[in-house]
Amino acid sequence: QAELVESGGGLVQAGGSLRLACVASGRTFNHVAMAWFRQAPGKEREFVSAVRWSYGNQYYSASANGRFTISRDTAKNTGYLQMNSLKPEDTAVYYCAGGGLLDVSSVRQYDFWGRGTQVTVSS
Repeated sequence: QAELVESGGGLVQAGGSLRLACVASGRTFNHVAMAWFRQAPGKEREFVSAVRWSYGNQYYSASANGRFTISRDTAKNTGYLQMNSLKPEDTAVYYCAGGGLLDVSSVRQYDFWGRGTQVTVSS
């Protein structure tokens, strides 16, 4: 049974950094994208970043571009999201997902999801 497990969330002050990790078990990300989405209270889940697993192509939302870096370790079947210069508006539950064949930024394109990790940025 496929499972994604996120880790690395926590409480950080504005301007700080966190590194999220997503480990896949039961299946791999081969031939699909691995993405990070986030959802703040009362808001819809939104795209943050994605990487085409087999080729390494990276994609970022406007808010993440320049501050966040997505990467992957194919041998460990693990993806990462390095988040720098964090802002209070980055506070959300961050989810890892696999899929995104046609549109890496669309929630509906992803087939399997982790349970999320909380990121809280204090001002």
